[in-house]
Amino acid sequence: MDTLNPDVPDDVFADILKQVNQFVRTRVVPRELEIMNTDAIPDDLRSQAAEMGLFGYAIPQEWDGLGLNLIQDVELAMELGYTSLALRSMFGTNNGIAGQVLVGFGTDEQRSQWLPGIATGDVVASFALTEPGAGSNPAGLKTTARVDGDGWIIDGGKRFITNAPNANLFVVFARISPAPDTGNGIAVFLVPASADGIEVGPKDAKMGQEGATTAEVSFNGVRVGPESLVGGNADVGYRAAMTSLARGRVHIAALAVGQAQRALDESVTYAASATQGGTAIGDFQLVQAMLAEQFAGVMAGRAMVRDAARAWVTETDRRIAPSAAKLFCTEMVGKVADLAVQIHGGSGYMRDVPVERIYRDVRLLRLYEGTSEIQKLVIGGGLIRAEKKRLSS
Repeated sequence: MDTLNPDVPDDVFADILKQVNQFVRTRVVPRELEIMNTDAIPDDLRSQAAEMGLFGYAIPQEWDGLGLNLIQDVELAMELGYTSLALRSMFGTNNGIAGQVLVGFGTDEQRSQWLPGIATGDVVASFALTEPGAGSNPAGLKTTARVDGDGWIIDGGKRFITNAPNANLFVVFARISPAPDTGNGIAVFLVPASADGIEVGPKDAKMGQEGATTAEVSFNGVRVGPESLVGGNADVGYRAAMTSLARGRVHIAALAVGQAQRALDESVTYAASATQGGTAIGDFQLVQAMLAEQFAGVMAGRAMVRDAARAWVTETDRRIAPSAAKLFCTEMVGKVADLAVQIHGGSGYMRDVPVERIYRDVRLLRLYEGTSEIQKLVIGGGLIRAEKKRLSS
C-alpha cells in the first residue's frame, strides 16, 4: 500500500497499524462492557492511547504528532472502529475537525501554542459548531462575535459538543456582528475553556456510544483577544468548517467500515456455533445470504474509503468523494448491524451482546459530520455544478 507520505514511510506505518490492532483487540475489546456500563473510558486505556500517540496521530510531526495523512488515517480508523466508538471519540476531535482547523488555517503562533498539547492529549479540543438551528449547514449560525476594542465578545449556545465537559480548548464558530460587507461573515475562534462566561451543561444521555461525552455549551459575553481569531482573518471560518467537515467525513466512513467488520465477524462466529434443531444456523441458506450481504457491504465500503482518502491526499476530489464515502458507508453499517441482530435472533437484542451495542452505536454515524441527506445534496449539487462548468467552458 502506497500511502504517499514521506514523513511516515510505509514500513513505519505498518508498525503503527500493528500496535493499534493489538491495542484494540487485546486491551479494549475485552473491556467494552465496562466502558458501556460505566459510560466512561478507563483511565489506564486513556493513558495508553496517549503514550501511543493516538491523540495526535493526524497532527504533523513538527508539532509533536505522528504525522499520518488521510490515506493512513483511514486505515487506523478501520482498526479503531472495530471496538467501542467511544475510544476513538476520546481523541477524534483532536486529530480531526478541531485539530485540522488549526493545522490548515491557524497562524504559526496559534499552531505553536496549541498543537503540541493537542498531539500529546494534554489539551482536549472541542469543535463548537452545532447549534439548535444550525447543524449540518453552518450558514445557519446564530452565535455572534462582536468587535470589542482589539478583541471580540462571543455570545451564543452550542449543543452536542463532543468532549465538552473535558475540553481545554473550544474551536468556536460564530457570525461576525455587524455583518461584514463581503464574505459570509463566519469566523472561527480559539477559546480556552477557562475563559469567563463559558458554561458547560450536564453530560447528554444518548441512545448509544456510552463513554463518548457530549454536552451543551453556552458562551455568555466571553471576551477573547485578537490572537484567538483563527488565521488572524475573519473570512476563513466558513472555509475552515467545510474543509474540516469534508475531511472528517472520510474518517467517519472508515469508522463505519470498522464497525461493519466487527458486526460481520460476530455474525459469522455466532452462525458457525449456534444451533437450531442440532444444525449450525450458518448451514441454513437464508443465514448465509445475510452473511453474504454483510460481507459485500464491508468489502465495498473499504474500497470506497480508500479511494476517497487517496483523492483527498492527491487533491483530486475534496468535496464529492468524502460525501459519497460517508453516505454509502454509514448507511451500509446500519444495514450490516441490523442483519447482525437478525442473525443472532433473540440473543442479538440482549444488552450484553456486542451486536446490540453496535446496532445502537452506529446510528449516530448517519447524523454527525453532516446527515445522509446533506451528503446527497453535496454529491448531487457538485455533479451538476461540475457539468455546467464543463458545458460553459
